[in-house]
Amino acid sequence: MRIPNHIGIIPDGNRRWAVKNGFTKEMGYDKGLLPGVKLFKCCEEVGVKELTFYGFTVDNTKRPAAQKDAFIAACVKAVEMLSRENASLLVVGNYDSPIFPKELLPFTKRKDFGKGGIKINFLVNYGWEWDLMNLKNTQVNSRNSIYNTIGSHDISRVDLLIRWGGRRRLSGFLPVQSVYSDFYVIDDMWPDFTKNQFDNALEWYSKQDVTLGG
Repeated sequence: MRIPNHIGIIPDGNRRWAVKNGFTKEMGYDKGLLPGVKLFKCCEEVGVKELTFYGFTVDNTKRPAAQKDAFIAACVKAVEMLSRENASLLVVGNYDSPIFPKELLPFTKRKDFGKGGIKINFLVNYGWEWDLMNLKNTQVNSRNSIYNTIGSHDISRVDLLIRWGGRRRLSGFLPVQSVYSDFYVIDDMWPDFTKNQFDNALEWYSKQDVTLGG
């Protein structure tokens, strides 16, 4: 089976899962923490080299205060949990904003934990406008110059993008790195993550004709 070097994850459906199971919407975010660690273990097992999680976006902060506080707290917990694994962690997002959690500021420079290993990128208070804001003032002469200018310059091209929750949209996820990503959608909500879902995504990916436009 052909394994992607870099997998992007959009862990959607936390609020819908919470309502379906009799919880308030904000309670759904905490239920998405353990699936994140399980997914990391799956990637580690098959030899994925890089993994990017979509934490929360600038647009997500428009949600009610209780939900905003809950998903910010969940992102902090998620990074703390992943820091206990063999991983190279980086948090990417608008860290100049007061919305950005102070607990994650040390992670805006990549840090290795344990034996290092998989590069994990966590998008926190991320927005595609923020990511690309410096491009308009930069003369772009090559692909490398684009990567050096964008806010997410330390994140490589995404091979496979997996979205839980059934929505079929990118929601602003890394527009430069996902330009040639194969996009796999899982209808189940993120808190219902299973290894079988991940395995099916890899099997699907291995059958795709990856040409990168060539």
